[in-house]
Amino acid sequence: MQYKLEFTGPAAMADDGGVNFSARLNGQAIRCHFSEETLQDVDPDDLHGDPLAQFEAHRFRLLAAAEQKIQKGLLNDGTVSVYTSDL
Repeated sequence: MQYKLEFTGPAAMADDGGVNFSARLNGQAIRCHFSEETLQDVDPDDLHGDPLAQFEAHRFRLLAAAEQKIQKGLLNDGTVSVYTSDL
């Protein structure tokens, strides 16, 4: 099945200390959520002081993990959640 995915941003702090990033899937708004643990584990040798800086430093890898989950249809109520095990 064809799909159109566009990461629109911006990155924003989530209530749990992680980061949310907006996207559109086939024209519908969705949210990509990256847990605080995921942000810390994406590159333990390159830690930044805050979650938003950590996200920006590793944006490509994190969004690629989100896209893989989206391709597999792993959305829950319009949100794809990315965890350390997805990296």
